[in-house]
Amino acid sequence: MTLKTLILRYAAFAVLATLANLATQRLILTGGDTTVHFLLAVAGGTLVGLVIKYLLDKRWIFYDTGSGLKDHGQKFTLYTAMGLITTAIFWGSETLFWAIWHTDAMRELGAVLGLAVGYVTKYNLDRRFVFTDAALAREQAA
Repeated sequence: MTLKTLILRYAAFAVLATLANLATQRLILTGGDTTVHFLLAVAGGTLVGLVIKYLLDKRWIFYDTGSGLKDHGQKFTLYTAMGLITTAIFWGSETLFWAIWHTDAMRELGAVLGLAVGYVTKYNLDRRFVFTDAALAREQAA
């Protein structure tokens, strides 16, 4: 895969996961606008975005063919662990924007900015620590 294709594909998947994340948040926030609703929305959106992004990245970015519960469990655990740092970036940015402006538009802008920075960081972490066997096989085939 060319670098251009990789960047476009990864960006498209990031957009899909981001839209799913924000849609989940909006859905949860229809129940109210308290701090509890906000925390549930951020956590729920993050989970939905994480699962979608993992499945897309595993298959279409890293070409990882591992299957089975054990393989998925190990990789998803590592994938999630690598995401802790990037999730802190995302949550911090979203929370800061929400705390300052208390509007959905600014909260979502903070989320988008945090997710953009987080996804670039996440790709590099996943390539180095999560999908190492897939990356090695790809490099050997090239």
